[in-house]
Amino acid sequence: MRPLRISAYSVASACGAGVPALAAALREGRSGLRANDFTEAPLATFIGRVPGIEGCALPADLAAWECRNNRLAWLALGCDGFRERALAARERYGADRVALVLGTSTSSIGATEEAYRRLLPDGRYPEDLRRPIVHTPHSLGDFVRAALALEGVAVTVGTACSSSAKVFAHAERLLRLGIADAAVVGGVDTLCGSVLFGFSSLELVSPEPCRPFDVARRGISIGEAGGFALLERDGEAGPWLLGCGESSDAHHMSSPHPHGLGARLAIEAALASSGLGPESVDYINLHGTASQKNDEVEARVIAELFPATTHASSTKGWTGHTLGAAGIVEAVIAFIALQEGLAPGTLNTATLDPACGPQLRLATERAQVRVALSNSFGFGGSNCALLFGRERID
Repeated sequence: MRPLRISAYSVASACGAGVPALAAALREGRSGLRANDFTEAPLATFIGRVPGIEGCALPADLAAWECRNNRLAWLALGCDGFRERALAARERYGADRVALVLGTSTSSIGATEEAYRRLLPDGRYPEDLRRPIVHTPHSLGDFVRAALALEGVAVTVGTACSSSAKVFAHAERLLRLGIADAAVVGGVDTLCGSVLFGFSSLELVSPEPCRPFDVARRGISIGEAGGFALLERDGEAGPWLLGCGESSDAHHMSSPHPHGLGARLAIEAALASSGLGPESVDYINLHGTASQKNDEVEARVIAELFPATTHASSTKGWTGHTLGAAGIVEAVIAFIALQEGLAPGTLNTATLDPACGPQLRLATERAQVRVALSNSFGFGGSNCALLFGRERID
């Protein structure tokens, strides 16, 4: 594939609003996880809650989309000068030539939960939540499209935890086929009861801060986050999207293929599309959720595919598992690695699982990172791997 320039990007996570806040947390080994203070009913776990959402109000002309998820989207659009860069792209190419491809796994379901908790005696939603647009899977895309006044293709990708990684691959196809000249991609997912108690019912939620790849790991820490990136064929500055790989192994609704078939296919496809070999990858941001099977399978795939010199880690100890936003958050972490020469470690982990090879690192290191791989694997066997570069490689 022809590389694409990532000319702007933003993020808001449990580590704070903006790329500098996330980069500082990575450098300092400072986690954004905290004891659960989100659910009204008790749930003993740790969460990655974004500071500032409660105080972030939507502009009056966007009030119809009011909900926690869209407030987080507005917060992330305002970070790192992203909204201004996206609006400038709209002026360069035209509102109908900038595509919008966003990933989310729950959209604004938190607003729907609230509506059901506050049902009126006649069974109707309360009047302030009688706004159909916040109760649809495309609420996020519709909101951002209005916020940026875009008129081109607008797509919502909902493939669980691979959602906002697959947006890069989808956007690459739109630009390659001439359907768009630029694309705003990203993802937003906020905390809600359905997710927290749903994952708890699957016995996947950890009662302590998550410990990816640790021999004594006890499950995931759920987080929320939002982020965006602007993709163009060329640009003056920013990292490059070098390759994309996707697969759908459909092995099980919630468990990975026991031999990592889907993960392997996605990684190999990303490398093939870039024309690079495994030895070219300096840093891998692993999916690494801290669940038993996912970590074991991913560790074995990485050990089999990559040389011992490759630095690989999971960063979910900083942000929590942000579900449909994990792809964009961890893409931004890859950009930080490329731009700052920083290879993050694996926070909270003490003793690595025996399945891990020498690629798995616990400590954050200064390193020459020229090419970074980011893995995102979703329920149902939906897998995506993305290759990013500090420089263009054709």
